[in-house]
Amino acid sequence: MNAPHPQAETIFPFDHSYAALPERFYARLSPTAVTEPRLIRLNDSLARDLGLDSRALKTPAGVEMLAGNRIAEGSTPIAMAYAGHQFGTFVPQLGDGRAILLGEIVAPDGTRYDIQLKGSGRTPFSRGGDGRAWIGPVLREYIVSEAMHALGLPTTRALSAVKTGDQIMREAPLPGAILTRVAKSHIRVGTFEYFAARRDEEALKALTDYAIARHYPQAEDTANPYRAFLDAVVEAQARLVARWMHVGFIHGVMNTDNTSISGETIDYGPCAFMDTYHPGKVFSSIDHMGRYAYANQPRIAYWNLSRLAQAMLPLLGEVEEKAVAAAQGAIDAFPDLYETAWLEGMRAKLGLATSREEDRKLAYDLFAAIAAAETDFTLTFRTLSSLGRKQGDGDDALRGLLGEKNALDEWLSRWRTRLGHESASEDERKSLMRSVNPAFIPRNHRVEEAIAAAMSDDYTPFERLLQVLSDPYSDQPENGEYASPPKPEEVVERTFCGT
Repeated sequence: MNAPHPQAETIFPFDHSYAALPERFYARLSPTAVTEPRLIRLNDSLARDLGLDSRALKTPAGVEMLAGNRIAEGSTPIAMAYAGHQFGTFVPQLGDGRAILLGEIVAPDGTRYDIQLKGSGRTPFSRGGDGRAWIGPVLREYIVSEAMHALGLPTTRALSAVKTGDQIMREAPLPGAILTRVAKSHIRVGTFEYFAARRDEEALKALTDYAIARHYPQAEDTANPYRAFLDAVVEAQARLVARWMHVGFIHGVMNTDNTSISGETIDYGPCAFMDTYHPGKVFSSIDHMGRYAYANQPRIAYWNLSRLAQAMLPLLGEVEEKAVAAAQGAIDAFPDLYETAWLEGMRAKLGLATSREEDRKLAYDLFAAIAAAETDFTLTFRTLSSLGRKQGDGDDALRGLLGEKNALDEWLSRWRTRLGHESASEDERKSLMRSVNPAFIPRNHRVEEAIAAAMSDDYTPFERLLQVLSDPYSDQPENGEYASPPKPEEVVERTFCGT
């Protein structure tokens, strides 16, 4: 096995703003070479958006770069340092234990993105792990992150998946793989906690100045840029988590080291989309107490942001009382920001373009009704999108979905009364609802089906699932089975990190 070595081709036009920060922010190292890299999939559309040459990335030299066997010209690989609260317990040093940031590129639209290999070998932050990933978590992140993008939610994305030719030891030998992840940055709440725990105010200031310049430059022109930055992160997280709730997404591990300050969804481990709706739904095999259950996600986001505010206290004011007041003021805005974003999205899901006082109760009562009916989250909203304003107009489709546990009759009457206050035409309202209530989500059993086939080098289910999920708001009658909930024997109750 050859060690990674520089090579001359300029496939990635790398820049390195984060690596220009002080060296205590990261460790410099190269990925660990793999035995026989083979491209599973390259995301051609994302490559085009980034201004990259897909043909060059698919060449043997390009695949070697995506596997970490060759270092692209201009790359300065680093593993980033950070800390984090994991299930509420603070760990002062985590960092990229199986990921290496190759560098940054500036896309044609001017946006700066990180290019990171995930599963690329040991780093100083591996804590005894092998730094590798097997094919299951790699394909899961590829599928779910690209589905999130198609749904219109802020997310990291997958540029490629490469099979390594190596066996990874977990509960059994498993085929190894590497994901190339693209993000607006990999700065986390835990990155701030890392320097705060060390009382390294110089590094904390440098990090925050960098994050402001990269993500929230509008904060620079305010009276207190650090408070303005914290306000912006709080708002971004409020809107992000509200949008998770709108599509029934459960992150699974909302630790502070998995909370991006850019407002993107990051670190798809034991994540899942709900089939049958239940507010306490948990999929993660390690979340034994339901800390990160569906309905808890807003509360946990608030808790995580409180940790960010606490870490930033030295920057928020020279007098402790004023710094604490500034921090508290920023995080106390979260509940209202979240509720506003959640209700705004729920109005759209219910076909409401205007605002009325009863809308919040109407939305909450719908969730209570579908919980009582034990019905499918996604199909309920998609079916509701086709109902007319008159009683009985399309109701049979909804009743067929709910079966005998129909708890929606009274609610439907109230909803139709509320629609009477809207000026939009029936077609306009249905179009609005269909644009925010997807027909297709990455259902857990379909993801597992794709992974199981890939274990035998059959990527047909993986490719077909990606194709269906790329257009989630269209009916796609030829792919109707992908909209269906799992059969009882197909239900996935637990998902895994894969570390």
